Amino acid sequence: MIHTMNILGSPVLLICCFTFIIHLTESLAYGMRLAGLRTKKIAIAMAFVTSTLLISRLSNMFQAPLLGTMVDGAILEGSPQILNQLELHFRLIIFAAFCGAFMGAFLTPTTVQIFKKAIQRFAIKGSIPMLALSGLKPSNFIKLCKLFRLPRLSSLKTISLATIPKSFLIINIFVTSIYCIGVLCSLLAGAYLPEFRATAIQLSGIVNGMATIMFTLFVDPPGARVTDQAIHNEKTENDVRSVVFFLQLGKITGTLIIAQLLLKPFTSYIMLITKWLSSALI
Repeated sequence: MIHTMNILGSPVLLICCFTFIIHLTESLAYGMRLAGLRTKKIAIAMAFVTSTLLISRLSNMFQAPLLGTMVDGAILEGSPQILNQLELHFRLIIFAAFCGAFMGAFLTPTTVQIFKKAIQRFAIKGSIPMLALSGLKPSNFIKLCKLFRLPRLSSLKTISLATIPKSFLIINIFVTSIYCIGVLCSLLAGAYLPEFRATAIQLSGIVNGMATIMFTLFVDPPGARVTDQAIHNEKTENDVRSVVFFLQLGKITGTLIIAQLLLKPFTSYIMLITKWLSSALI
């Protein structure tokens, strides 16, 4: 019998690190709206969002096989205790997502300053790789460190929901929580139904598909609309700051609370669909 720590213990910390990086970069990307607004270069700012999220995609690429290793090890041992431990480790991974989201929100004042400089430099250089290499120079690295800003409580006085749509901020909480657990739920369902685990893992698209549709239709357009209105002086910078603040707050709430609450129900949902497909098609 394979020892529990060899199955689950060794990759957990590394997976948590990758999860932290994924949600850190996604949270920081929200601040790009402010950087784009302040430089009046929204198109470049949105291109920077895509470039920044490459870090998230790379982290996810390394994280995925490690998660698969955990599940395969749990299936090989097959005891109820190991499955319970797998779920506990998944909850630890979700907590790492919250830590990344929180740190991203904390670092937003700093990253907005860095992104402003980066956007201005990109307008001159015209190349993101060259821009990244120049940032690694010791002299430029010191300048970047000097841009560090702590969040100020006084800035919360300008945050308000009065002039921005509220529904998309509420939907954002559920979207971020579903994104956080979609793959985890399918993997956990596959561990509980090892004979149909390939089907269960593929069904992660059902969970993440719901989040993608909700984000595309209800979250991203209203946020973009507020930013565009601020560019044309129809809304203020404080409105955009409020959007960024509440989007990040929603991500923090979603990963800390809602994702933990939905892990078990969504896993049961995927298990139910898996059993239904298996009985209907086999």
